[in-house]
Amino acid sequence: MTSYVLGIDGGGTKTQAVILNQDGVLCGVGMGGPANFDDIGVDAVRENLHRAVQQARQQAGLDDSPFAAAFLGIAGVVSRTDHAIVSELAASLQLAPPAQVGIDHDCRIALAGGLSGRPGIVLIAGTGSSCFGVNAQGERWLVGGWGYIMGDDGSSYWLGCQALRAAVAAYDTRSPETLIRPRLMQALGISDMNDILHRVYVEGMSRTQIAALAPIVTQAAREGDAVAIEMIERGASLLAYWIQTVKNKLAMPNATEVTLVGGLMRAGSIVQDTLSQAIQQCCPDCIITPPALPSNLGAGVLALQSLGLDVGHDTRARNLQSAAQALMG
Repeated sequence: MTSYVLGIDGGGTKTQAVILNQDGVLCGVGMGGPANFDDIGVDAVRENLHRAVQQARQQAGLDDSPFAAAFLGIAGVVSRTDHAIVSELAASLQLAPPAQVGIDHDCRIALAGGLSGRPGIVLIAGTGSSCFGVNAQGERWLVGGWGYIMGDDGSSYWLGCQALRAAVAAYDTRSPETLIRPRLMQALGISDMNDILHRVYVEGMSRTQIAALAPIVTQAAREGDAVAIEMIERGASLLAYWIQTVKNKLAMPNATEVTLVGGLMRAGSIVQDTLSQAIQQCCPDCIITPPALPSNLGAGVLALQSLGLDVGHDTRARNLQSAAQALMG
């Protein structure tokens, strides 16, 4: 009889559900709203999870029977309280037998997807930033993920903040002029630099809006702007140190695999090459591996592994790659 597993990737803006059979074949996909219960409440998250799972079930042609295993990767789930809340949600939805329900933060499923379930390190750099590793003994460590006030080094938000500071410093003549200043003024809709105070402090800029300024920095760096290049290099050094910290904490061996994910990577070589160079300086024995699978399939990989199934098996690995291609369209 065919067994099915469920993978959940629950983020701050959407929830994705994938159903795989025991051979790693993608059978169904579903979408729902946000999964951050601190923002929208537990009941709303339950409904969003239910909607995503039901869509995936319908696509797979499955009834409401529990899956053989389920893994839920939910952004921001790090404390025992968080785990207890998600565990209750999974139980109320009867997703799988309690002993076969895995729960962790989104970094865990990003690592499982990026390295197809192998031990290693994932660096996530998007609006925020975090770095997570698992060694061959199953020991784990998370660096970063503390949010925009206490962390998010090297992230799009961090770059946005640096852009704001560079613009006012250039206006003051405290630092060199930069392409960032006029482009940032245009993006903010101001013609007088002094109006930036009202735009930032009175009208207010959200974390997302500040992170959206990062492309100004990356484009200026591509054009050779020294201030922008220095920002990207500094951010890359901070992130590379996070990787070194995780590797040392977990006593990971030479040739440790590192995969890089997150929206900032879409800036291309100006970020990726700079970051790769910084990693090689910090950890010359690390191997940078392009992400193999998206995070939602990473949740599915962890569900399959919880059943003792080898995701590196030729047939299963090929099916998972096909699933990734189908999801990325």
